[in-house]
Amino acid sequence: MAYDAVNMADWQISEEAEKNMPTPDDWVEKLGLKKDEMLPMGRLGKLDFLKIIDRLKDKPDGKYIEVTAITPTPLGEGKSTTSCGLMEGLGKRGKNVGGALRQPSGGPTMNVKGTAAGGGNSLLIPMTEFSLGLTGDINDIMNAHNLAMVAMTSRMQHERNYNDEQLARLTGMRRLDIDPTRVEMGWIIDYCAQALRNIIIGIGGRFDGFTMQSKFGIAVGSECMAILSIIRDLADLKERLNNITVAFDKSGNPVTTGDLEVGNAMTAFMRNTINPTMMCTAEYNPCLVHAGPFANIAVGQSSIIADRVGLKLFDYHVTESGFGADIGFEKFWNVKSRFSGLKPHVSVLTTTIRALKMHGGGPTVVTGKALPEEYTKENLEWVEKGCANMVHHINTIRKAGINPVVCINRFYTDTDAECAVIRKAAEAAGARCAESKHWELGGDGALEFADAVIDACEEENEFKFLYPLEMKLRDRVEVIAKEVYGADGVAWEAGAEAKAKMLENDPKYDDFTTMMVKTHESLSHDKTIKGAPKGWTLPIRDVLIYSGAKFLCPCAGPISLMPGTGSNPAYRRVDVDPLTGKVTGLF
Repeated sequence: MAYDAVNMADWQISEEAEKNMPTPDDWVEKLGLKKDEMLPMGRLGKLDFLKIIDRLKDKPDGKYIEVTAITPTPLGEGKSTTSCGLMEGLGKRGKNVGGALRQPSGGPTMNVKGTAAGGGNSLLIPMTEFSLGLTGDINDIMNAHNLAMVAMTSRMQHERNYNDEQLARLTGMRRLDIDPTRVEMGWIIDYCAQALRNIIIGIGGRFDGFTMQSKFGIAVGSECMAILSIIRDLADLKERLNNITVAFDKSGNPVTTGDLEVGNAMTAFMRNTINPTMMCTAEYNPCLVHAGPFANIAVGQSSIIADRVGLKLFDYHVTESGFGADIGFEKFWNVKSRFSGLKPHVSVLTTTIRALKMHGGGPTVVTGKALPEEYTKENLEWVEKGCANMVHHINTIRKAGINPVVCINRFYTDTDAECAVIRKAAEAAGARCAESKHWELGGDGALEFADAVIDACEEENEFKFLYPLEMKLRDRVEVIAKEVYGADGVAWEAGAEAKAKMLENDPKYDDFTTMMVKTHESLSHDKTIKGAPKGWTLPIRDVLIYSGAKFLCPCAGPISLMPGTGSNPAYRRVDVDPLTGKVTGLF
């Protein structure tokens, strides 16, 4: 049944749907699992992916469906909602369907954006567990990451306090001679805490640490989280965790977690994170939740592990990419698919009328503030002009050899005439287009959408990467800037270009992937520029090195790994009933 999404809060819908939510034992029966393949954890459970993959290794994979979006408003355009709605629509059509979504960070959940559970009748349940730590993966990642910082800072203190002979006798360690001005890592916490972006540590005496400048980032921006999203097994995790560059020594050589002899202990903390958590939509379609990496600094996808499991368990597997197609789909296309070896059957381009109005000249949309009233009134001119952004993303997806399905994620204030404008523009660009009212009506509102995806999955595509692995870093950036963002070219700052040349000439970086870093609020590097801008150049100011994940991250403009908490954060409305323990106020 569909709930009254217009008048009920998401947490209320979740609370009602949870009354009939399958238990871990139910999922064992429903999915045909072996008893030891489900690891119960309260109302939820984790899947032992190695056992499942091994048992089903000869079973053909299901249809692989990726969900992305146009350039969003700061409020987001409902990719998670659309992913859940598609699962529900395919379920209503009698398909064996499931999906994989990212785990939300406590930072946005307690800030102005809220959780990433979807919404209305297309959301993940149980919403409280999903929003408040789930089965502990982010805590394990925080412990692993911060242990590396403990290892580094304590090592710096001991090397300062003892000479080489004392160091060897007392600790059994050799001197690493870490340069305190070239420390790459910081600490992490899973909140938006702008007060921790720049800090001084080690204040006190000679046994109170090493005094230096340091920093905090948000947990999901950790390289440990990025690694979790791309690994294939525990051995892969262990190897990558031992290769993270923590700092450089005074001769300019990298100092890794392996050098600090901490990578194995980090793996111990993260050993349980490799198994996806089983959840479901409000209509009880199974959905795996695994990993939650930044879509800017990292790949921005749910994990390869979750997709591998889902493709064995389901005939139709839905997975979501972070932000718009210029970021999320590009990384799915050229990074995640390379790592996984999996070929998508179709990509869904989530589109909203409010975002097209913004790109077509509508008033500024500000995170944490109510949507301007103009966005709830018909304006065909804004929608038509804003379609240039949608068409740009359609063309990007088509360059991968995929004919996309445009989903109009329709709100109850949108009009038929506005939807008709979008459909005309999408079909003229060569894409299928379907309206969907999954937020309001659940699976029953997503039937046209589901049918379009089913048809697209039966169509052979010619999936191909944008560039070969042999292409040099600066050439890759040029191709992405021109072909995906629509730039005329790239302007490298002197320091960034020198670093890029060094990386290109060092064979140990030959198999590193290119992970572009830029704003998600524009196709360009400038978040104030909307639509599909022409006649501009992409500036690159730095290249970050994630040596464990094997990412080279060219940065177009400034990027912060620690978001800030706004003036009207969500935690002000979250509460707990002292008699029942039920959490209210989540959205």
